[in-house]
Amino acid sequence: MTVKQWVTALALAGAAVPLGLAAAPAAAQTAPAKLKVEMQYFTLDNGLRVVLAKDTLSPTVTVGVYYGIGFRIEPRERTGFAHLFEHLLFQGSKNAPKGVHISTISNAGGILNGSTRYDFTNYFEVVPSNALERMLWLEADRMSAPVINDEVLKNQQGVVGNEVKVNVLNQPYSTWPWIDLPMLANTNWYNSHNFYGELKEIEAATVADAKQFFDSFYKPSNAVLVVAGDIDYAATKAMVEKYYGWMPKASPVKLPDISEPRQTAEKYRARTDALAPKPGWAAGYHVPPRGTPEWYAMGLIDQMLVKGNDSRLYRKLVAETGIAGEVSGGINFPLGNMFNYQGPMLWSFNFTHDANRSRDEIKSAVDAVIEELRTKPVSAEELTRARTKMRSSLYSTIDGTGRIGLIDLLAVYALFDNDPNKVNTLEDGFAKVTPELIQKTAQDYLRPTNRSIYVIDPGAAQPAAPAAQQGGK
Repeated sequence: MTVKQWVTALALAGAAVPLGLAAAPAAAQTAPAKLKVEMQYFTLDNGLRVVLAKDTLSPTVTVGVYYGIGFRIEPRERTGFAHLFEHLLFQGSKNAPKGVHISTISNAGGILNGSTRYDFTNYFEVVPSNALERMLWLEADRMSAPVINDEVLKNQQGVVGNEVKVNVLNQPYSTWPWIDLPMLANTNWYNSHNFYGELKEIEAATVADAKQFFDSFYKPSNAVLVVAGDIDYAATKAMVEKYYGWMPKASPVKLPDISEPRQTAEKYRARTDALAPKPGWAAGYHVPPRGTPEWYAMGLIDQMLVKGNDSRLYRKLVAETGIAGEVSGGINFPLGNMFNYQGPMLWSFNFTHDANRSRDEIKSAVDAVIEELRTKPVSAEELTRARTKMRSSLYSTIDGTGRIGLIDLLAVYALFDNDPNKVNTLEDGFAKVTPELIQKTAQDYLRPTNRSIYVIDPGAAQPAAPAAQQGGK
């Protein structure tokens, strides 16, 4: 699955009663119940972190395995290797040859997929609850003994190379802005390289490289297993210990330094896209460290500026000036959300526009919106609206199809923070944000010297104007 397809699969709209939530007693009609995900969390002797979340609303279970290896952690001269390896692990394991994993899930009436992100690679299955033990066995076999040989490697090098050519290089706008903007804004190679991979480096990978990569990152101590759904806690824990507990404890993963220096000057880049029919304009700002008060404030700023038709940039660029037809953006956009990463990150937004709108006009309109937020306190009403939108988005993610959003949140807080219960504190973090903190965060992080702008000049031939209508007979 491509990064874009994975993002699309997780794009959920509307709020609903969350699955897997333990409803708190209603203290008052005006006070909505806070998010409360019921769970158990433990770690095996080999370091595998395990999150179990019981939800009996439907007779299904979702199994997710998250490894602490994403595309910004991959070694130099092996760009795209994290993505390549995501594909390799679908090619069979010692006791489940190629095709068995997929057919087992299909025969059970389930679904499966995987993806590569900044800081993790994940795999998941959604199946009837009576198929849980089979899923744990399959994922354990994949974790302990995947098939890595010349045939498998060459096959998947071709698959990934074709994906890059078809889904990226030969598409309008191609890597803009989802790869181009981070490469411009960041200075550390780990954050700024082409994570989809240079084809020559993907093609140069050897079986020895692949096995070394597996030994370095795909180990219990660098992984999280999440099981959510119609489960019995004691029985599920026993199955987890049976299939994973025997695996030996490995040496700790050696992670690179992915820190970013403070940006001190605005960056700008433009390129011509031969396939793009319209100009494009994108901007990115480095955001506060994940989990800090300013980070929570930035999440609400995101809601105020680009989320929904009531957002400030939408009103300015779409409703008032007609510069753009729509505006998209967010923290960790479009490769995830503001929760599922660990390290430096951008808040960004982008849009296409008609060729008759000048870059100066666009920058002036954007600056007017950003500077108003930096210099004038937000109203209590706007802050409350932003919190409501954030809460709706959070609940929608958790209540998404197949519990995929739920296991994602639980997994990343276990993987990055060793505390999946932090999911239940997210609302409190947003509730503590004040108008003063919004303005302080905007002044610090939405300054022009923290911004990178990447624009696209269209190279595609424009449609010819219709011929003038001839006079009547």
